[in-house]
Amino acid sequence: MSFQRKINIYVNEKRIEVELGTKVIDLYSKVKPDADIVILNGFPLREKEQYFQILKENDRVVLIRRGEIPSKDELESLIVARHTPGVYEKLKKASVGIAGLGGLGSNVAISLARVGIGKLILVDFDVVEPSNLNRQQYGIKHIGMLKTEAIKEILFEINPYVNIITFTEVIDENNIQRLFSEADILVEAFDSPEGKKMLIETFHKYFPSRPLISASGLAGFYSSNSIKVRKVTKYLYVVGDECHSAGIGEGLMSPRVGITANMQANTVVRIIMGEEQP
Repeated sequence: MSFQRKINIYVNEKRIEVELGTKVIDLYSKVKPDADIVILNGFPLREKEQYFQILKENDRVVLIRRGEIPSKDELESLIVARHTPGVYEKLKKASVGIAGLGGLGSNVAISLARVGIGKLILVDFDVVEPSNLNRQQYGIKHIGMLKTEAIKEILFEINPYVNIITFTEVIDENNIQRLFSEADILVEAFDSPEGKKMLIETFHKYFPSRPLISASGLAGFYSSNSIKVRKVTKYLYVVGDECHSAGIGEGLMSPRVGITANMQANTVVRIIMGEEQP
């Protein structure tokens, strides 16, 4: 007696069982023949011969039809279709705090929402004003809104599956423990050196073994290559060139602020994935 072996794969993040030897084209034809985007393990298939690959155990296939509004059940899996396999499950369990929602914080929040961080704890006391628009992730319609409310609105439109907790208050030594008690990792996104120092010292006083990702040196239009991630201590990272701070004649603009913010966000992802080195 012979037995036909089967394997488990994921189609739009739902686990199904298929016959051993099943090809991508077999699955495509059976499950969603009108799909015009086929993604295998995070990579979109564009060449005809790629559709004849034989599926392996735990392969992830995403089938998308352009312009089709997916169901709520499918949307989350489609958002992360281009992720590296195995990443999203870890990111979804993580909780990240962001102290400040200006040029750094608003950019970091959007990147982390796009990758699917499970919980974002966002804190800022300020409102959106016109000069913010040159580097912060707000639009004209947000002017006058609290940054906490504006960013929540933006993030919900990007990824409604992220649990967003906001606090509209000034961060100081007396409330850091309360505000960020549930944060596995904290991102510092302050403007002033004094505020940065206070946040780092106070957070590590209460949570000495939780990573904190700070930023220093992102002003002007200097070379992007000068922005780096440096591991200062076991639980403290600094992103930037550590030279060019904002000042008179040295402004903050979207390109370098955005680069720094996204390097902060990428450092968060690396830590969650167990990569502790910059």
